[in-house]
Amino acid sequence: MFAKRQSVLAATAGAPPARKSVGDTFAPVMRQLKKPPVAVAGAGVLLLAAAGLFITVLGDPRAGVPSARAELARAPVVEAPAPTGLEAFSMGAYGSYQDLAADGTVVDPAMTGEAVITLPNGATVSGNGAPVTAPRLAVSSPLPAAPIAGLSQPGPDGPLPTIATDGRVPAQAYARPFRANGRPRVALVVGGLGLNAVTTRAAIERLPADVTLSFVPYAEGLQGWIDLARAHGHEVMLEMPMEPTGYPDNDPGPYTLLARGDSADITAKMNWLLGRATGYFGVTNYMGDKFATSDGAMNAFLGVLRQRGVAFLDDGSMSRRPGAWARASANRIIDEQQTPSAIVGQLNALEALAKARGQAMGTGFSYPVTVEAVARWTSELEARGLQLAPASAMTQRPGR
Repeated sequence: MFAKRQSVLAATAGAPPARKSVGDTFAPVMRQLKKPPVAVAGAGVLLLAAAGLFITVLGDPRAGVPSARAELARAPVVEAPAPTGLEAFSMGAYGSYQDLAADGTVVDPAMTGEAVITLPNGATVSGNGAPVTAPRLAVSSPLPAAPIAGLSQPGPDGPLPTIATDGRVPAQAYARPFRANGRPRVALVVGGLGLNAVTTRAAIERLPADVTLSFVPYAEGLQGWIDLARAHGHEVMLEMPMEPTGYPDNDPGPYTLLARGDSADITAKMNWLLGRATGYFGVTNYMGDKFATSDGAMNAFLGVLRQRGVAFLDDGSMSRRPGAWARASANRIIDEQQTPSAIVGQLNALEALAKARGQAMGTGFSYPVTVEAVARWTSELEARGLQLAPASAMTQRPGR
């Protein structure tokens, strides 16, 4: 067998290879192309190749046609941050400040399109946040600069008012001096100051010195505002944020005095609030209808003020609560309706009450329309037989 194989190899050695036809060579390929899936794919490839060749030779058929490209991206959703204590304290109260002229430009009230009230002296008062146009008053009888020696002590969050060793108390030392002339007395408190520079300066410069000014404890530069007010002769108060109905949805701020707070909690929060500045003779409430219902919380609050020689004047909602070093309650809120006619009507009612009882006190917020109306109205008080008095003159010591 081995010899036979060798002879066959020898016979074929050197012989030329058998030649195949073209058909025989591509026969396997043609068999694959005849399969339907392969035929469809091949047709697609040929179509794309033809399109490419067409564009290469003749150019882009869409060349010269106007076109635009835009990248679409969805903006990230940004959640509004929670309001700060300052924002919560002032939320909704300053909408009318947005159109004020910071440079003091005088604007004709008749141009605002709002109601215009003509006062007895011929002056006009308008609403809609128009700038305060009452004249600036000359500085008269400025009050001593704060702090007065002996009336403050270091606290955990700032200087705290205290009764001096010689018996002097902040409620008297920081109050504006007053001497009654026998006429019926009217006192006015304008609050919410320190948050808006334009209206705060307008209240300080355009209201008579006997108008008491009340400042928000959260205001930046609070001591500077108090110093400026006292330099113009105004006595000042601080506003104490107190728990209202609907708290915390209705939130006066991070240091709100709570109805459920115990004595330690009330004292700690008051240390921060009272330590914000010096030079105030008393404090007043900001909100607080829920807080006023708690005997324990109110007693703790008033006890702190009594120990520190500070007066408490409320807006009329807490008139049955005695305490503090001295007390007083307002008879009317003059600007619950923020229109010139409504405010002037409340001021006139306050005048009638003073003539009937001998004295009356009103409170209002520092809306521009309120500052304007109070400035115009008080300028005629003496001619109407009344005496304008600081709010401290309305206070009384408990048991006296």
